[in-house]
Amino acid sequence: MIYLALVSLIWAFSFGLIGSALSGVDSFLLATLRLGVASIIFLPFLRLKKIGSIDRFRLIIYGAIQFGLMYAFYMRAYQFIPSHLVAIFSILTPVYVVLIHDLRRRTFSKHYLWAAILSVLGAASIKAKTIPSGDIWMGFGLMQAAGIAFAFGQVAYRDWKRANSKVPDRSVFALLSLGGVLSVGCFSLILTDFQAVELTTDHWKAILYLGCVASGLGFFLWNKGASVSNPGTLAAFNNAVVPLAVLFSLFIFGEAENLDTESLLRLIVGTGLIGTAVFLGQRS
Repeated sequence: MIYLALVSLIWAFSFGLIGSALSGVDSFLLATLRLGVASIIFLPFLRLKKIGSIDRFRLIIYGAIQFGLMYAFYMRAYQFIPSHLVAIFSILTPVYVVLIHDLRRRTFSKHYLWAAILSVLGAASIKAKTIPSGDIWMGFGLMQAAGIAFAFGQVAYRDWKRANSKVPDRSVFALLSLGGVLSVGCFSLILTDFQAVELTTDHWKAILYLGCVASGLGFFLWNKGASVSNPGTLAAFNNAVVPLAVLFSLFIFGEAENLDTESLLRLIVGTGLIGTAVFLGQRS
């Protein structure tokens, strides 16, 4: 569980960083670059002899979905909604985790589902006081597609790792990140206007941080934590980042205009519900 908690802190900071320091950078190119940096970091640890060719292909596909497709949708959402709404619109991911887990196992885990629903309710209570109009539904839809892709990838990797427990995570993680690069890179090659790309020194600093820490270390620890957690705990922790991300976006990255008592109370209540969901998931 400590792996999931640590990554939640790392990712909470990343929501606001993308919305501020990297505002205006093409989303597909940004996703490709940060996953590329993560791949470079983990390539020296890759040990292909530890797994067969079928498993190599399977892990690349898992990474293409969990990281590549997720990033393609997630990064695009920033074009339509601010970063604190990106965090809030990810609240249904725990439900997707439980449902995908049950579909793969052909079971129904009501305890895990209740933990996921409680986590969703907690995250939903931490909503913005006013929601902007315009392209909000496009942003919402993109975030749901990102949530489904991310949920599938982490559940699929969890199942694979439990069936191959003797294989160290670091020995195969590069296959996941390379799958993500190939997936989102295809979107970038088609949709990115490379002639209009202008990356400053500050942009590269943010990209290196996201690639090394948020994508590299973050995804590695998250999947490692997923492999040793039950579906209820994993589902609930998918929303643990929400209150933290909202706090970072509002106070550190300047998206808060006036935080009144009601908004603060919602944040406290929502955080409490998410914490309860994690506790229930761990017990079940």
